Amino acid sequence: MITMRKILFLLLVCCMGGTMLAQPKTRRNQQATTTTTQQGDLTTRARISFPTAAAMSEDVVWRRDVYREISLTDNANAGLYYPVQPVGTQMNLFTYIFKLVMRGAIKAYSYDVNTGNENFSASAVVKPLKFLDDYHIFYERTDRGIHLDDSDIPSGEVKAYYVKESAYYDQATSTFHTKVLALCPVMYREDDFGDGTTKYPLFWVRYDDLAPYLAKQTIMTSNLNNAATMSMEDFFTMHCYKGKIYKTTNMLGQTLAQACGGDSVKMAAAQKQIDQEILAFENSMWGSKEKKDSLDSIQANNPKLIKARLRKQKQASKRLSRRSGDSGKSAAAPTARVTVRRERH
Repeated sequence: MITMRKILFLLLVCCMGGTMLAQPKTRRNQQATTTTTQQGDLTTRARISFPTAAAMSEDVVWRRDVYREISLTDNANAGLYYPVQPVGTQMNLFTYIFKLVMRGAIKAYSYDVNTGNENFSASAVVKPLKFLDDYHIFYERTDRGIHLDDSDIPSGEVKAYYVKESAYYDQATSTFHTKVLALCPVMYREDDFGDGTTKYPLFWVRYDDLAPYLAKQTIMTSNLNNAATMSMEDFFTMHCYKGKIYKTTNMLGQTLAQACGGDSVKMAAAQKQIDQEILAFENSMWGSKEKKDSLDSIQANNPKLIKARLRKQKQASKRLSRRSGDSGKSAAAPTARVTVRRERH
């Protein structure tokens, strides 16, 4: 009986092995690649436990895309700049992005100097070594690959960011959102003679790729209370940054400077107008703040009704005073009689 069980077990193993060998080589390679990819995703997700903002739907009924330039010299954005060099686990935003790009955790996409728009296609992916050579960033080749020292990362020269954000109305949930779509670090580098500073937009990164990692990195948000911190992901999701609009998505593909003819006064007015238009749409979603369905609010805004009410109140007070006067007289008690009884002695 034991021998028969062994024979059946061996036959079953042989059949399973034959089935696996019968699969085409391409199929086996595809399954191996899929398994490796899924395991990599699970490993990444296991290390990142904080949820990020929901993705924007493509079929929204209203949407406005704007590009802002946030300066890290502004006190509201200074938390993204310091510390310039890593101190323990703390590092600024560019150092964090730079390390993620260098080790292949996220992809960087080249900045189009002609349009300034982002291009997230495979042909626009930045090659790390070429990027290091183009911007003269020192690195060493070792047996284990490329080695970069933290002091060689040009995080101190990155003093601004281009931020693309989208304000949109989601009709599925009847909610209004403002979501960051992409980030571009901007480097300010002095020339060889120290006569001026040149502005270099380095690359675009997709914010949804970066957000899970930003949820793990915290920044300081107050100069008075050093314990007040938040994650970088919350900083962008809650729109704690401040920056001026320099471009919108438009049919002509122009920046505000081009549309305004380089006039700084017109450009400042256009920036303010765009912010007001977005705010006006958000406020109009919930209707007017006035209580148009309340009779009290209607009377409060109608002078004729106010006068009529005051007149009725006066008449009512007069009638009340007359009634109180009449009832006082009728209800008055008669004068008490005092009699003295004399006793005879």
